[in-house]
Amino acid sequence: MSKLYSMAAYILLGRSILTSAFTSTSTRTQTSKFGNRLRHVYSAAPTDVKSSSSNSKLADLFKNRGDKVAPRLRFAPSPTGSLHVGGARTALYNWLLAQQAKLEPSNQGAVLQPGFVLRVEDTDQARSTKESEESVLADLKWLGLIWEEGPDSETNIGPYRQSERMLTGLYQELADYLISEGKAYKCFLTNEELDAMKAAQEVDGSNVRTESPWREASEEDVQKAIDEGKEYTIRFKVPANSRVVINDAVRGTVSWDAEKTVGDFVLLRSNGMPVYNYCVAVDDANMGITTVIRAEEHLTNTVRQVLILDALGATRPTYAHCSLILGQDKQKLSKRHGATSCTQFKEDGFLPDAMINYLSLLGWNDGTDNEIFTRDELIEAFELDRVVKSPAVFDEDKLRWINAQHLKRLEMSEVVTYVQEALSSRHSGAGDDLKLAELITILARQFMDTTVAPVENMEKVLGYGLTSFDNLSEDAKEMVSKGYFYNVAKGLIESFEKNELPLPNAQTIDRLFYDKDSVPIIEDSESSNAGAYDFAEAYKVHMKQFSKDLGKGFKGQKFFHPLRLALTGEMSGQDVTKQLALVEYITSKNIEVNCDVVPMNSRIETLKSFIETIPEDLRAPPKEEPKQAKKESEKSVQSAPVELVVAAPTDPLESYEGPSVAALDIRVGEVKECKNHEEADRLLCEVVDVGEVDEDGNPKYRNIASGLREYYNPEDIVGRKVLVLCNLKARKLVGFPSHGMLLCASSKEENGEKSNVQLISVPSDAKIGERITIPDVNFEEEGMPMAENKIGKKKILEKLLPSLKTSKYGVPEFCERPFMTSAGVCTTSINDGTVG
Repeated sequence: MSKLYSMAAYILLGRSILTSAFTSTSTRTQTSKFGNRLRHVYSAAPTDVKSSSSNSKLADLFKNRGDKVAPRLRFAPSPTGSLHVGGARTALYNWLLAQQAKLEPSNQGAVLQPGFVLRVEDTDQARSTKESEESVLADLKWLGLIWEEGPDSETNIGPYRQSERMLTGLYQELADYLISEGKAYKCFLTNEELDAMKAAQEVDGSNVRTESPWREASEEDVQKAIDEGKEYTIRFKVPANSRVVINDAVRGTVSWDAEKTVGDFVLLRSNGMPVYNYCVAVDDANMGITTVIRAEEHLTNTVRQVLILDALGATRPTYAHCSLILGQDKQKLSKRHGATSCTQFKEDGFLPDAMINYLSLLGWNDGTDNEIFTRDELIEAFELDRVVKSPAVFDEDKLRWINAQHLKRLEMSEVVTYVQEALSSRHSGAGDDLKLAELITILARQFMDTTVAPVENMEKVLGYGLTSFDNLSEDAKEMVSKGYFYNVAKGLIESFEKNELPLPNAQTIDRLFYDKDSVPIIEDSESSNAGAYDFAEAYKVHMKQFSKDLGKGFKGQKFFHPLRLALTGEMSGQDVTKQLALVEYITSKNIEVNCDVVPMNSRIETLKSFIETIPEDLRAPPKEEPKQAKKESEKSVQSAPVELVVAAPTDPLESYEGPSVAALDIRVGEVKECKNHEEADRLLCEVVDVGEVDEDGNPKYRNIASGLREYYNPEDIVGRKVLVLCNLKARKLVGFPSHGMLLCASSKEENGEKSNVQLISVPSDAKIGERITIPDVNFEEEGMPMAENKIGKKKILEKLLPSLKTSKYGVPEFCERPFMTSAGVCTTSINDGTVG
């Protein structure tokens, strides 16, 4: 029996370590940074080792193991597939607490060091594979969830694969020990007898559980059955009237009537294979695991595991069962909801830090509105107390947004490295071209939400989807049907054939993508680096003249939308000149890509065929009625009988005939200082950063006076991001030099009540100095912001103001199009108001 006791001691690592550690920590004052957050790992109630003679040797083996235990957490995947979202979240929560424990000074010098243990539970021989194990471990490494102990470790409590632990005989010997203690027995029930028992219980309506006649069999009867060659399992003997109670760190107090719920359950199958719950309980005790964080679906396993731990005299770990992760349909997340494995998310271009950030939020928050965390910030903020019981819903759109925020925090060179990896994966012939990776990153940087997005955008840019009018998308067909496209396309064809259409030059492509200081040009509104041949400038000059040559009506979106579709085959996208330059770069360098590449000459040939499919009646815009005829028509309408006609809704941007909103230079700014004007009762004086710098590269702030004093205190504005109309001429307001205007929303005056005025709110992640954009308005093609002196002389702002309003949801808009920044939509709390 000494060998048996020795193995039990080896497995359980000393009952006295755990018991004394729990005693000491309960009275210790937690003064360190993470002490209070880690209290769950000390909260389990110990089960005292009985001092009976049958247990005395076991107690003696345990008693000199030390008196200090540190928090140890584990992740125990079954290698039967890839690491999925739920498993990754479980690993993360355990890893975060383990990192806190490692930073806790009082945990240093423990018998078992604090940390994150990786244990592979591969006892399901039919489904477990080496390939799956390697995949799971690779995914954990990609996520940065590195373990202190695992399959690649050599320690005195390994090995860390259950299949290898089985070879040591420890599960069999501990089962024999439990039999010797009267806590388990050999059961000779056949499968047929078990099925009959189950059927009878189902008929009676009682809980299905095993009530074996071999539970109290004599040693003689057991030996006789063995001698007869009967197969047997080893079953755990559930104590009569036993009740298991745990204080779950997430779900609170949970209890089971063990005798009625589970009955006597199997520890070892007839072939000697240990069952899952038995292995888990033994391994948790052996490895000194103090806290078990896992999915809710494992809650029912806990009752068996706790019974085994108690029978072995081992201290129970603290349990925390996290809620399930659901799909958008509120069903358990699965493959039918799309990508769920970490491998797929990696291939789809998500950053490991973004995945960690998003996974942490699936059931936890730090009690603030903050949703973006670095890895170190998560280690600092994570608390098991804040994990909620309600199920989390996986939202890929939210994941993409978080990924985009992490991408924005990276240096351009770091992003290019990720994009080059994606480029190599999808286009092996292009993966070595660092310049190409840079160009496609610059082109897509403003909107990219994954590292694959620039590659997908490149594939779209290189193609040309115009085939026939009937095959157009609905919005493209609607635009072509207005009659402007045919003339624009025909003019382009003629210009190309006469060699008059400006074309990109591969040797000077850098001037489109980098400024004179070799800094990437990210914003489409930024000017190119002019040189001997500036394609962007030549294109702009040519198209301006082309618009005039086409005649009245071919301006704004009625010209630029058809032009974009004709040149790129798409209704929307980045700057057309950069797109065409990218096509030229790839064709001139003969770069091999696994997608269609349509150069300009092929586009023109395709365009020729395409315009022939446009119906004759859609090849010209509707003719305007002469003014005299229009007046006479109006008179006849006025004299005619009135009929009620419900007018079809019209797009305000289609009917808008004022100056382009692109003439306004509206930028994101941040108020650095604010004070009351000394002489004017209604004025506030602000110092605002709008992203400008002086000749030495130092920040150059603007002074702006606003009439907001009756609505805001100076301290309410300092540090706030605002929208600033920057191309207003500098002037003095009651002696204060003011250069620009803070944009506000105003409510209408009603019933004599004074209107309310509020600053427009800007997304917190918007970049200082970036220019706002408006959907369906191409700021690049409709020109740079108008010069300050012209804005005033031509009364541009006054003409635009009637079209600047807030929606019924408080969104500032131009012609029902929202004000946008790189971080999202601007907002106000003023509904159906005006902007100015």
